[in-house]
Amino acid sequence: MKTSTKKTARSVVLALAGGVVATSVAIGAIGCSATSHPHAPASLGAAAATASLEALVDEPGPLTVETVIGADWQVPLSGLLNLDHPKAKSAKLTDRDEPIHVAFHAVTHPTRGTFLVDTGVERALFDAPDEAVIRGLAARVAHVDKMKRRTDTKTWIERQRRAPSGVFLTHLHVDHVSGMRDVPAGTPVFVGPGESSARSFENLFVAPIVDRALENKPPLAVWRFSADPDGVFDGVVDVFGDGSFWAILVPGHTRGSTAYLARTKTGAILFTGDACHTAWGWEHGVEPGDFSADKRRSADSLERLRRFSARHPTMEVRVGHQERPRG
Repeated sequence: MKTSTKKTARSVVLALAGGVVATSVAIGAIGCSATSHPHAPASLGAAAATASLEALVDEPGPLTVETVIGADWQVPLSGLLNLDHPKAKSAKLTDRDEPIHVAFHAVTHPTRGTFLVDTGVERALFDAPDEAVIRGLAARVAHVDKMKRRTDTKTWIERQRRAPSGVFLTHLHVDHVSGMRDVPAGTPVFVGPGESSARSFENLFVAPIVDRALENKPPLAVWRFSADPDGVFDGVVDVFGDGSFWAILVPGHTRGSTAYLARTKTGAILFTGDACHTAWGWEHGVEPGDFSADKRRSADSLERLRRFSARHPTMEVRVGHQERPRG
């Protein structure tokens, strides 16, 4: 394989596995946006102060949550963790294939219905790979063949009494929208600000995949964050207006990366998305590596989430691509 071809393949792998390489920032202006799918401000949710969230977070809420692991996978550790971080060096971490999973979370509200946080993996990826959202050369260089199915999104949806009421995306990387075509047409989809319009060179390869995933969906609904008067986060939205479910702006991995918090009957659950991929990264405060567009902001967002978690130790934290021990 020629050197130029190797570089292109690596760029596609990094983008597909969950990020944009840091060097692409400098040339992002000649790239394209993450998707050509239309977007509009979300009508759901209202901006709030973090103090409003923290006043409620330790109280049980009305929601139920099911985490569904769609597939097991392996990707480079250098994308999941900043291996130049002093703690990573102290632990003598080196690059290798790291086991991860691709999952979604089903959040059910007693009156609003069930919403998916991210989308897992589509059935076609395994049963009809030539028709899947990720297919052909993109599937080969991303080593989709290493994915081992557990529960594809279509199978899970077919078991439910009602279709999902909406999808809350943590961000638009393809491993988070790869189950979107199994979600019924017309289902609302919500994203963070700037997520669909952020430009990068890698999007030349990835945007067509995201566009296919979003076919037959309404314009992306963009969360209307405003500056947090408490300065704890970049922004917070009370999604249903009853304090049960919250969107939290955590930029860095991507421009509009969004974490979510659900107040369930057994306590609060924080979904970090790819603000933190791994259990080790969360425990040691080491931000994602090459898969993040802005490592500095990624580190800042992770630290804000960890400080928030420390103030509420009974809150469960579910990171982007691995399971953490309960309790």
